[in-house]
Amino acid sequence: MDGIWAFVAMTVLLSVSPGPDDVLVLRAALRGGARLGLATTAGVAVGTLAWGVAAAVGLAAVVGRSAPVHDALSLAGAGYLVLLGVVPLVAELRGRAAPVPVPPRCSRGGAGRAFAAGLASDLLSPKIGVFYLAVVPQFVPDGASTLQWSLLLCALDVAVAVGWLTGLSWLAHAAVAWLERPAVVRWTQRAFSASLIGIGSASVVGL
Repeated sequence: MDGIWAFVAMTVLLSVSPGPDDVLVLRAALRGGARLGLATTAGVAVGTLAWGVAAAVGLAAVVGRSAPVHDALSLAGAGYLVLLGVVPLVAELRGRAAPVPVPPRCSRGGAGRAFAAGLASDLLSPKIGVFYLAVVPQFVPDGASTLQWSLLLCALDVAVAVGWLTGLSWLAHAAVAWLERPAVVRWTQRAFSASLIGIGSASVVGL
């Protein structure tokens, strides 16, 4: 049990560290309320679980051993983040972006796109699979089933991340009255776009 608590403590620290998932969830929540933020969180959870299951059964090892596959996925993921950041900025420059955010009552299509954004962001991040392959085995007790413990630790990691991202969604939703002011909307969306572009660009150069 000590190993589990140590793993949970580590995942908490990793979850609260700023990253692309936080930016995606916050931006979605500010655009369409807590529902979009939760939809993005669900996409992130499914993408992370996919890597966890793949690592548990050994499939992610292929990515770890093949530099071209790893690099291709990393480049695709970085490009996707940059694209997510660039599109709103280009739309704003062309006058197609709305000056106020979408009301919290979002359509199913909006929730679907938010889910897809979170899912694609994590599926295109081979670092998640490498993390599970390199770190999770260190917390598996001697003599225990590696598969079962790997799946358990993956589930714990995802649960912690979902809890944190859900909190971010509701925090953004609670602050929506202030954040709905046009000037605040423009600058927060620009800041989130710049963050995604920066994270994606950093990934390309290996930072």
